[in-house]
Amino acid sequence: MYRVIITDTSCLILLEKIGELHLLQQLFGTVFITPEIAEEYGLLLPSWIVVQEPADKRYQSFLEYVVDRGEASAIALATEYHPSLLIVDDLKARRLAKKFGLAITGTFGIIIEAKANGFIPSVKPILKNIKQTNFRISEDLEKEILKKSGEL
Repeated sequence: MYRVIITDTSCLILLEKIGELHLLQQLFGTVFITPEIAEEYGLLLPSWIVVQEPADKRYQSFLEYVVDRGEASAIALATEYHPSLLIVDDLKARRLAKKFGLAITGTFGIIIEAKANGFIPSVKPILKNIKQTNFRISEDLEKEILKKSGEL
C-alpha cells in the first residue's frame, strides 16, 4: 500500500523511552528517516531504520520556514515516495503534510495499530509508561486512544 514509512524524531524518542521502538519494525519492517532526524534522535539506529536524504534540498529548505528541520526533511522525503506514510506528532507539521495530500499517523496511531495487529495485548500499560516520561497526554486524548483500541 505505501512505498515507504517515514517517521519524525518524536515517535522514535518516545517509543525508545518506553522500550517499544521495536513496534515500528514489527508493523512495517523497514522505516525511513532523514539525516536531520538521525541527528535529532542522537542514538544508535537499529539496522531496520534506513537513513535517506531528500533529493530536493531546496524544497526541504522552503518547508523549514513553516516547520522544524526534522519535520521539513520528513515531509520532503515523503513527497518523493508518494504514496508513503508519514509518522509525525507535531500539529503544525501534520496540517502541512495533509495539505500536500500525505497519509499521516502519529505515535499513538502506531500504538493503536500495534494492538490491532496483535503485537501488544493492551495500550493501557503503554499509556502508563508514556505518562511516566516528560511527554504530556490530555485526559481526552487518552480516552480517545482507549476507545479506538477497544479498551474503553
